[in-house]
Amino acid sequence: MLVCGKNVLKETPKNKIHKVYLKENFKDKEILSYLKENKLKYEFVPEFRLNKMVREQHQGVVIDIDEYDYFSLDDVIEEDFLVCLDHLEDPHNLGAIIRTCECAGIKGIIIPKDRSIRVNETVMKISAGAINNVKIVLVSNLSETLRKLQKNFFFVYTADMDGKDYRKIDYAEKRVLVIGAEGKGVSEIIRKNSDEIISIPMYGKINSLNASVSAAILIYGMIKE
Repeated sequence: MLVCGKNVLKETPKNKIHKVYLKENFKDKEILSYLKENKLKYEFVPEFRLNKMVREQHQGVVIDIDEYDYFSLDDVIEEDFLVCLDHLEDPHNLGAIIRTCECAGIKGIIIPKDRSIRVNETVMKISAGAINNVKIVLVSNLSETLRKLQKNFFFVYTADMDGKDYRKIDYAEKRVLVIGAEGKGVSEIIRKNSDEIISIPMYGKINSLNASVSAAILIYGMIKE
């Protein structure tokens, strides 16, 4: 997988880095020292080659790393707070949610295999290294996964416009927050099998928030002190 950016380079585990490509005449002494100190392979190449390698703003740094190694549900089932994303499609939203989860101390995010964005160069860049501290779980059936979590004493809270004000909920000790896809919301089967539907009050003329913004508000609202 090709990813990019100075922060991504420094946050990626060194044993997952195959090679680093730098723009010709790259002059960042800190990055050059980091590469030499950690004995990482690197090569100077024309900028047009970097532009062909990745779509994101690369800061003159492109890194060839291992493909992302997804986790299983068993790897996160002992946690107290998980986030589940119902067919999210925007990599910027996924990257931002990963970053929020890491900052909030949440260790696991669950995504479905089908009709959902997976970890790619954009997600890695937007997460700013946070992805290395959060376990991304890939599942075949989101509804069945949530039922399994409920059997393991998790309470499922699903975000939807007509839910109860999230500030007025007494949250369970073990909880899952479900965020729906951009513009579509959560699927009916997920909504139907949730323990509680929660919402963020809207006071303006626009009645919806970006998925990653909604996730950030609800995550911090649901954290138990």
